Amino acid sequence: MKIDKIINELHEYEKKFLDGLSKDSDISPEDMAELEEMPIKAVTSAAGMLEAKDIITVHKKINEYISLSDEGKDYALNGLPEHKILKALQEFSEEGIEEVPLADVIEKAGVTKQQMNFSIGTLMRHNWARMNKGKLTITEEGKEANIKELPQVKFLNYLAKNRQVAEENLPDEFKDLRKEFQKRRELFDIKTTQDFQFDLNELGKEILDEGFTIQNEATQLTHEQLKNGTWKDLHYRGYDITASAPKNYPGKIHPLQQTIEEIRSIFIDMGFDEAKGTILESAFWNFDMLFQPQDHAAREMQDTFYVSNPPTAKLPSRELVEKTRAEHEHGGNTGSEGWNYKWNEDVAKQMVLRTHTTGLSVRYLSEHQPPLKMFSVGRVFRRETINYKHLPEFHQVEGIVAGDDMSFKNLLGILKEFYRKLGFKVRFRPAYFPYTYLSIESEIYVPEKKSWMELGGSGMFRPEVLEPLGIKTQVAAFGLGIERLAMMRYGIEDIRMLYQSDIGWLRKLPVTRNIKDY
Repeated sequence: MKIDKIINELHEYEKKFLDGLSKDSDISPEDMAELEEMPIKAVTSAAGMLEAKDIITVHKKINEYISLSDEGKDYALNGLPEHKILKALQEFSEEGIEEVPLADVIEKAGVTKQQMNFSIGTLMRHNWARMNKGKLTITEEGKEANIKELPQVKFLNYLAKNRQVAEENLPDEFKDLRKEFQKRRELFDIKTTQDFQFDLNELGKEILDEGFTIQNEATQLTHEQLKNGTWKDLHYRGYDITASAPKNYPGKIHPLQQTIEEIRSIFIDMGFDEAKGTILESAFWNFDMLFQPQDHAAREMQDTFYVSNPPTAKLPSRELVEKTRAEHEHGGNTGSEGWNYKWNEDVAKQMVLRTHTTGLSVRYLSEHQPPLKMFSVGRVFRRETINYKHLPEFHQVEGIVAGDDMSFKNLLGILKEFYRKLGFKVRFRPAYFPYTYLSIESEIYVPEKKSWMELGGSGMFRPEVLEPLGIKTQVAAFGLGIERLAMMRYGIEDIRMLYQSDIGWLRKLPVTRNIKDY
């Protein structure tokens, strides 16, 4: 890059900084601000920009200065508690008293009980005294100790005399003592400062040799400048349009939520009404109303989360309960034989975390009369072992269409349109569900794997489901797991990825996606 181009792109503050550095190679940021009439923040900002351009090198040095706190000054003047106690023991020894009760030592030394407890360990560590049955006995070393000449006392006196000393400038005899006092931080005030040194790199020297003019530079134009023509007299700062821009990570909707919102939008565009329900449901609506026998494997505790609080649910009208009982025991008036067992109302009252959103569909049918189109999106729960493709909690979208002209062929048409709007090629294969007949599973084509993946189930509600509700028309029902769809769309092999909030992965995802991308 040509030197004049580099100079042209320098900010006014960068030029001032280089000018100040040319006058004093050891200049500090504060002196630079005063010399070049710059705010101190502008100095540090200019230094950072110049270093990023390899024009200067910034050396930063962190210094710690140590001084005595008010408590430390008091100890320097009157002695540390352990030294006061040692002096008291020496005086007792001169009086011929070797073993002294702690209470007497505290009184004579003028220390608190807490200071005494703290100091005993120090006295014993230095072998100045021994402790035995609540009494202190001074040792020979304690008797001979010259308190004024102790290193700890000299250290405190040194700091009291010098007031503030850089840690690195402490005399060698005191450096180990500083470590010894590490836990007694209340004795010291520590001040941390930063010193900077700026060195010109080769590029910086070339710029100074070339020379430059410091002048006000315009970086943006105002409406007034354009109106009155003063923009013609401005000097404009140069920009490198080829310079790389910083990466930007804007806020975005989580990919799972983005998939949910797209599904909701598709169904609403197709004329469906959205229904919502609670995650806590009775076994009656979750299982029994869907003609699922009470001894079905899916109702076992190893497959379903049962709730103990509240222990039971309030069932709907007696008429609906009795009609449901009849469907299970002998098929009611449908011509079916039912499941040929004695239906238990107490089992139907059990509370569960809903295992699907289909229970919400039959609730909706009990409150609305055909014709209707309804969908719902919600969390469901099953006792699954957590692995790369299963979680105990996931999302499901469910829908029903009811009307006099509704047929199985209409259901296939609705599903084809739904998957087309999602951008998928779909096919259907026969399946079995306790509450639908005919029943199918939808499979979508995955070009990357050149294979088909099962994505959801659907079918026509059985008469045993509809008769208790008084529904005389055909009702088509469908549902699919949303996580599986999101995994395929975002190339995820492990379902747990959707819930781990991997910030690196989330940042790499586009803000929005179009279904045509798939």
